[in-house]
Amino acid sequence: MQKPKLALYWSASCGGCEIAVLDVNEKILDVAAAVDIVFWPVALDTKYKNIQAMPDKSIDFCFFNGAIRNSENEKMAKLLRQKSKILIAFGSCACDGCVVGLANLWNKESIFKRVYIETPSTINPASIFPQNKVKVNDKELELPVFYDTVKPLSHVVDVDYFISGCPPPVACIANAFEIILNNKLPPKGSSFLPNKSVCDECPREKKDRKISNIKRIYEIEDDKITCFWDQGVVCMGPATRAGCGAQCLKVNVPCTGCGGPGPQSSDQGAAMLNAVASVAADPKVLSQAADPVGTFYKYSLANSILRRKIKE
Repeated sequence: MQKPKLALYWSASCGGCEIAVLDVNEKILDVAAAVDIVFWPVALDTKYKNIQAMPDKSIDFCFFNGAIRNSENEKMAKLLRQKSKILIAFGSCACDGCVVGLANLWNKESIFKRVYIETPSTINPASIFPQNKVKVNDKELELPVFYDTVKPLSHVVDVDYFISGCPPPVACIANAFEIILNNKLPPKGSSFLPNKSVCDECPREKKDRKISNIKRIYEIEDDKITCFWDQGVVCMGPATRAGCGAQCLKVNVPCTGCGGPGPQSSDQGAAMLNAVASVAADPKVLSQAADPVGTFYKYSLANSILRRKIKE
């Protein structure tokens, strides 16, 4: 019997999702025995031309991690969509844009100016920026086109399933492989993470509260028992999809929201702002939040209602 064909691709991301696949430990041997890995640039020397030569839909399932930052990312997203029966947005960058998406607070021009001119360690008196094409010794070199806007995978191609997290929880990765290999797929568009919030997995004690001040974690003496919100510290747990087992909270660090929007929300930041407003003793409490975009939209700006800042 022919084994299912698996592809994994790394787009605009840090690469942590690739490592998380290996973190399933000995179960990776079960996966390797059950499938043929036909494309995995981080581990296999497969060329783009090899994928282009494959028949359409010949890849049974593809785990695509990373956001769409440039033209190469988009080209590969469309190629792998064409070649794959099932395309999975793997990790927060692919699902929601993640930290990469915070670049949407600026555009290409301002990003290049900062990186190639303004940084203290940069010496660039001629103000030379990377070019998409340049001739060197009668040969033309080409770089991908850098886009103004970072997009999650679903804004470029049709996505079948999602598994968020930065990186995705190892147990959820293992479960996703098991579901796929046993052909027990949920309805299209489903997440492989649980349909509950991080608060549902958090062991800290919750109380009825009215928040009069918002503090940062270093400004309190954490008692390691009480909900961070009861201590006045921002925690993204109420607006974040579960699956991680509240690992950060169990080592006394507030949730930062890497699981993406909760099951009942399409905009993680808006859901969190609504949650804060519901417990605020005064509307002005929200103004105390340091870096509201980086706090409430750290992982999901590119997939939010806002999506990006428009230059005035």
